Amino acid sequence: MDEKLDRLFKKIKDQTFYKLSASGNDFIIFLNFDEKITSEEGKILAKKLCRPKFSISADGLILLEKPSTSSASFSWKFFNSDGSEAEMCGNGARCVARLVEELGLFKSPFYFETKAGLIYAEVKGERVKVALTSPKDLKLNLVIRTDYDWFMAHFVNTGVPHVVIFWDDIESAPVEKIGLKIRYHEIFKPAGTNVNFVELVEGDKKYLKIRTYERGVEAETLACGTGASASAYISYKLGLVDKKVDLLTKSGEILTVYIEDEENKIYLEGDTRFVFEGKIKKEAIL
Repeated sequence: MDEKLDRLFKKIKDQTFYKLSASGNDFIIFLNFDEKITSEEGKILAKKLCRPKFSISADGLILLEKPSTSSASFSWKFFNSDGSEAEMCGNGARCVARLVEELGLFKSPFYFETKAGLIYAEVKGERVKVALTSPKDLKLNLVIRTDYDWFMAHFVNTGVPHVVIFWDDIESAPVEKIGLKIRYHEIFKPAGTNVNFVELVEGDKKYLKIRTYERGVEAETLACGTGASASAYISYKLGLVDKKVDLLTKSGEILTVYIEDEENKIYLEGDTRFVFEGKIKKEAIL
C-alpha cells in the first residue's frame, strides 16, 4: 500500500460506513461531519470501494457533512464509482434521507444541501419521497446524429443532465452502445449527459418502462432517480402521461414521479433498503 492510501486507511479504519440501496442503485455512505475525509480522498475512496468483486461494490459513495446554510439539516458530497463528483442523485438522496432518519440524526421532513441545490426529503419507514431541484434547460425534439444512427431525443436537467429517447421495445434497446455515444456527444460537452431509454406502456393504466446509461458509472444501471424524473417530466410535457406516473426500472422496482407545475417541482418516491453497516478493512482499498 502506498503512503497516501495508508494515511487514508488510518483515517477510516475505525469509522462505520453504511450501505443502502434504492430501486437497484446502491451507495456507500460515510458520516463526515468532522470533514476528516477530504474531497480528494472521497474521490479515491469511491474508485476503490465501489469496485464490484474486489471491494464493497456500489454505484456511488456519499459523504454527509455540515451544511453551509441554516435552511439545510446537512449537506453531501456525491461521488460516482469512477471518482467523478456529481451534483445530484435522486436514489442516493432517498438513501441518505432514510439513513439519517434511521440513525436518529434528523427528523423528517427536512432539507439537505447538494451541489444542485436544496433537496426536500420525507421519510415514511422504508418509503422515501424527495423533491428534486426545479427542472431546467428543457429542450424537446432534438435531432442527434451518431455513427450508429439518427435519434429524436429530448433533454432536461433534473439536478444532473438527462437525455430521453423513446423506444418501441425497450428490452431490445442497445443501451450501452448508444448511451456511450450520446453521453459524450459534442452537443452535451463539456459535462456530458446521462441517457434514458423509455417505453410508454398503455393499457388499463399508463406507465413508463425505463433503462438508463449513467454518466460517471459509464454503464447501464438498474435504476436512476433523476433519470426517472427527467423521463416522466418530458413525457408529461409531450402530453403522454399525467402529473403522476409510475416507472418500471431495470431492477423491477417501481418509482413514482409527481409533477407540480405551479411549483415547477418534481417529486420522486420509492422504497429504500438499509443493507448493512460495517468497518473497512485495508484490503478493500488496495
